Amino acid sequence: MLVRCHLLPCLLLALLVTCTMGCIQSIACKPRIRRENIVVYEVSASIDQCPTIIEENSPIVLRYKTPYFRASAGVVMPPVPRNETWVVGWIQACTQMEFYNTYADIGMSSWELPELREGRVKAISDSDGVSYPWYGNTTETVTLTGPTSKPSRLTVSMNDNFYPSVTWAVPISNSNTPMLTHITRDQSFITWLVAMNSITKERIVLQTVRWRMRVDIAVDPDMPLGSRATLVGRPYQEQPHILNYQEPIPPNALGRPNANDAQVLMWRPRRGTPLVVIPPK
Repeated sequence: MLVRCHLLPCLLLALLVTCTMGCIQSIACKPRIRRENIVVYEVSASIDQCPTIIEENSPIVLRYKTPYFRASAGVVMPPVPRNETWVVGWIQACTQMEFYNTYADIGMSSWELPELREGRVKAISDSDGVSYPWYGNTTETVTLTGPTSKPSRLTVSMNDNFYPSVTWAVPISNSNTPMLTHITRDQSFITWLVAMNSITKERIVLQTVRWRMRVDIAVDPDMPLGSRATLVGRPYQEQPHILNYQEPIPPNALGRPNANDAQVLMWRPRRGTPLVVIPPK
């Protein structure tokens, strides 16, 4: 690094001898944290090798629980300068969602993300709704506050799955008669491992993971409770892809609203006008 300083010759000599990073103790400059100074190791991303579990315990709703997506990584951060705070952790966004519950030939209910469906945004934050932009703030992140005198070794991990309830009866009907015949869900995500300066908001993407969860359940509403639903299609999920390149984080993946607050429950009848059952928060 070329340093231009108007110093006395003796100070210039001291600069050349004692400062290989372009700084001298008496000058208020500090090394920057850069991607090449951060070490990422033991990155893992997987989906549990078990099928989706169907629960028929309630006369009102069917519930299903998918296997967990899990991600973990070790990171070695360089010393953090004074007056800087860096957070290392996972950021996740939904990039595609199809979630349909079919009720015979009457119609279907669907959870939708309108901005995503209409192509107005590329992704929507999947934060917990509190820790933006992070997925969570327990095992998902580690905070480093400067000054630190030596490198910091840390581990961050996260997990995610689906555990929704779907009504047996048509959601806009006053009847409790079971009419549910099929559940289809197909959702895609990008998960980023990121180091971020909490003050300047500078972000360094360290790793990118893409994953997808699919659910396909056939239902016979005429069967007794406890024996109506059957998992069809592939029993196990496709494993996540740890990319060998880093994808940029779209702006909508970093702030409000998150996917839970942005989603809308629609009723789409076979004949007639679609109806908003639950509006976005």
